[in-house]
Amino acid sequence: MWNICRSPIAEAVFRKMATDNGVVDKWVIDSGATSDWNTGSTPDARGLACLRKHVIETDHRARQVTKDDFVTFDHILCMDESNLRDLNKKASSVKNSKAKIELLGSYDPEKQLIIQDPYYGSDKDFEKVYEQCMRCCKAFLEQHS
Repeated sequence: MWNICRSPIAEAVFRKMATDNGVVDKWVIDSGATSDWNTGSTPDARGLACLRKHVIETDHRARQVTKDDFVTFDHILCMDESNLRDLNKKASSVKNSKAKIELLGSYDPEKQLIIQDPYYGSDKDFEKVYEQCMRCCKAFLEQHS
């Protein structure tokens, strides 16, 4: 939603996973917000600390999803039903939209479909998001490589 908590973690996790698997050059990896509230902001400090704890770096800056994203990307993955609705609504107004819009959690082998926003939570909530993103990104990469 704001592109400072969950999606920057997922972006950084997927980028590292694709790099470690030698396929990063086959992907354009980015994340964006459904709103423009935090455009240009760095990720939440708790999310950055969680990533550093797992030796993952990011230089992400928040941005809003654009109409071009629906034409450029093959996949747009989101975290919850609200974002899924917003993205599908935006995509419906884009001519030649090709992006498949899905919940990242639909790839979770533990079947946790929704990745809850940790913004109002604790470090433990950011760790849970990281763990979910690890599982989901691994499954997504295996399915689409």
